[in-house]
Amino acid sequence: MQGIRLRDLPTFIRTANPDDIMFKYNSESVNNAFKADGVILNTFDDLEGEVVLAIKAKYPQLYTLGPLPMLHQQLLPSPNSLESIQSSLWREDGGCLGWLDGREPESVLYVNFGSLITMTREELREFAWGLANSKCPFLWVIRPNVVDGGEDVISEEFREEIRDRGLIVGWCAQERVLGHSSVGGFVTHCGWNSTLESLCEGVPLVCWPFFAEQHMNCLYACARWGIGLEMIDGGSDGLKRGRVEGVVRELMEGEKGREAREKAAEWKERGEAATRPGGSSHTNLERLVNKLRGL
Repeated sequence: MQGIRLRDLPTFIRTANPDDIMFKYNSESVNNAFKADGVILNTFDDLEGEVVLAIKAKYPQLYTLGPLPMLHQQLLPSPNSLESIQSSLWREDGGCLGWLDGREPESVLYVNFGSLITMTREELREFAWGLANSKCPFLWVIRPNVVDGGEDVISEEFREEIRDRGLIVGWCAQERVLGHSSVGGFVTHCGWNSTLESLCEGVPLVCWPFFAEQHMNCLYACARWGIGLEMIDGGSDGLKRGRVEGVVRELMEGEKGREAREKAAEWKERGEAATRPGGSSHTNLERLVNKLRGL
């Protein structure tokens, strides 16, 4: 990975403790992969060509099958084909889709920090008011346990400020939200599923990584693929509402946001090409199926 910085390395590798539980788990996983008949990754060759080639040098039987949402659409075009199989850990609020229906195309900023991220009360407060001060319409998913200690810092004053342009829900059907025509940007923790789901819909990102591999995903989204803007730069002393306001406005209204939107559309086309018959991911799926069938 050319040009990476120490702060971009996954947190479970960037450790001085050899007994760290995640470091040990990942070390064991790497060693176990050498014994496997194949390694399956949710990515596609065009997206991570440099890294895919390096991995193939160690694991020749590599199957890149992503983006999985696009591959699913190719194989099972009906939206209800796998309705019984859900990856969501929380009950979804479907009413937000009706709210999105009443908004202008690409006008709404979608905000979701995934199912595991927690933040301090101060971080949540600064982010909330930065978001409000941007004056941008937004749909914000706030899990009940997103704040350390469980305190609710979303005040009545804040709710009054955003009354006509902001909607807060506990959870939602993310792929359907990202695919909605009114969504024009996504503030994300840069988990891999969220990153790929946004790419599948051509939605640009504001990246605020917290732990695990999220910092690496942020680096690639912003510096390599050109689809994102960083919420916190390397010299920052923490999250400030002025920074949040500025980055949100830049993504939704500025030149950098326009460029990121164009790049996101390009990567969506590349992902579609990879998952169509004859594309790299579609071909790798056929290879995998034939191997499992013993052909």
